[in-house]
Amino acid sequence: MVQDVLLESIEKRFGDTSVLPRELEWLTDNGSCYIADETRQFARALGFKVCTTPVRSPQSNGMAEAFVKTFKRDYVYMNDRPDAATVMAQLADWFEDYNNYHPHSGLKMMSPREYRAIKVASSFEPAQAHVNI
Repeated sequence: MVQDVLLESIEKRFGDTSVLPRELEWLTDNGSCYIADETRQFARALGFKVCTTPVRSPQSNGMAEAFVKTFKRDYVYMNDRPDAATVMAQLADWFEDYNNYHPHSGLKMMSPREYRAIKVASSFEPAQAHVNI
């Protein structure tokens, strides 16, 4: 099932293809379905850089738990969800909103895209010249 989801996610994001246009990091926990040799080899063949969180890592687990809590609170529980098909149909819009518009306290109340744009822009600003008089 994990392999099917990986392939479907590539096709959904990049169109009718079975290989990523560039390497992407695939970060998972250490669940047996994710660390199985067959799954890891399949992911690498698709173009993923396979990474797992450290075993018993409270930081990694905390970030994942915080995301799930926020996503449920702000999207799942706030919208109609009469069945799984309805929820699945809404996921793309929810993720789009979460990444582009939803303020994140850890990002100084900016969305991830706003925060990244500022970080990228600031990395290209020329250094200030210091003049001694």
